[in-house]
Amino acid sequence: MKNIVILISGRGSNMEALIAERDAGRLPVNIAAVISNRADAKGLETAAAAGIATRCLDHKAFAGREAFDAALAACIDEFSPDLVVLAGFMRILTPDFVRHYAGRLLNIHPSLLPSFPGLHTHQRALDEGVRIHGCTVHFVTAELDHGPVVVQAAVAVLDDDDEASLAARVLRQEHRVYPQAVRWFAEGRLTLIDGRVRVAGEVFEQDALLAPALR
Repeated sequence: MKNIVILISGRGSNMEALIAERDAGRLPVNIAAVISNRADAKGLETAAAAGIATRCLDHKAFAGREAFDAALAACIDEFSPDLVVLAGFMRILTPDFVRHYAGRLLNIHPSLLPSFPGLHTHQRALDEGVRIHGCTVHFVTAELDHGPVVVQAAVAVLDDDDEASLAARVLRQEHRVYPQAVRWFAEGRLTLIDGRVRVAGEVFEQDALLAPALR
């Protein structure tokens, strides 16, 4: 049973999806802790109600990003995680922090990377007139939103979409693929080879994750 620590900054809807899959017996992990950089993050209440340890480190209380990340790493390491999962953690992480968790730090980004890294991805997709949008689970590297891709899910961009409707459809796919990626890690099926991810025994399952989302 792998230990995971989840980092959030708000509601943590992807955290909720992970908890639900754990509770359903489909995610073989121990969620050791949920940590936020915001005391008012609603996800802390959700995690506590689910019996998960919670911590809060206010980034504003630290002199700079390096000091905050060092304290955050110390807090995370109290729980001896095999994997650290970013679930709406709205902080740019320092290279030292990323190196410390190399190969065991996952993020989900609301676009089909490498398209639209950064913020406001759904509106940018609409502004560019793309016909396919989606989300990406990836290992985190020092370069923002450019780590090795684990899995992606795609949605069609509809003619009447606005930012809210497109974001809602993408979020439903996030809640599907993030627990899947964490399960693959927990089962030892993810391998990084020359900066690319290989998933043992899951070729057809990956295809199945992509295709239904295009409806």
